Amino acid sequence: MTAERAPELGVEPRVPKYYRLKKHLVELTEALAPGSPLPPERSLAEKYGTSRTTVRQALAELVIEGRLQRIQGKGTFVAKPKVAQELQLVSYTEDMRHHGLSPETRILDIGYVTADERFASLLGIRPGGRALRIHRLRLADGEPMSIDTSLLPARRFPGLRKELPRHNSLYETLATAYDVHLAEAEETIETVLATPDDAGLLGVDVGLPLLLLSRHAFDTAGEPVEWAQSLYRGDRYKFITRLRRQHETP
Repeated sequence: MTAERAPELGVEPRVPKYYRLKKHLVELTEALAPGSPLPPERSLAEKYGTSRTTVRQALAELVIEGRLQRIQGKGTFVAKPKVAQELQLVSYTEDMRHHGLSPETRILDIGYVTADERFASLLGIRPGGRALRIHRLRLADGEPMSIDTSLLPARRFPGLRKELPRHNSLYETLATAYDVHLAEAEETIETVLATPDDAGLLGVDVGLPLLLLSRHAFDTAGEPVEWAQSLYRGDRYKFITRLRRQHETP
């Protein structure tokens, strides 16, 4: 048996070609304004003396990181800065306006579903009871940003399907039409890959990393109001939160 040789100190690991090219492309994008087109793959390969396969790999990573945006049939462009959203209990409409963006919501589907045991428990209704399911596409300045699916107890909010189009957001509808105000929520964040359906709605490549937020929201009386899942584009979003250290009582 031979012992493995320890790596020599001071020896740098071999850097892949695409990664070296990626660093050059980052410098290029930082010198260009958002929305600026990048040269075609062939031109970049000639300029940097590498293959189109290497160029394609470097560009793909920069798209995933949100530095570049690929528009099918048009080319690759320098992406806009990511929207930095604080983790707080506000509506999508409020948050986009806070960032100076024009929010738009398209209702993809709205209707009643039968709640199984899990969702019945989340919504505080009996198993087999009705829940209202709202499936929406969210846009900012005309650009698709997220896909939202919300479940609410149907009996508690009669006529919500008709009320929702009259207001700017779901939370505004709950407050104005039903005097229900959200007070707290439990939220989890995971990463998933865009399915063909997700990609089609969001205008991104299949397999692009998405941020999946699951939210369980409660009103001021502690009653469950909504269980929702939102798929955010990983290339357009980042989330911010403030952490505080809890000091132990001596």
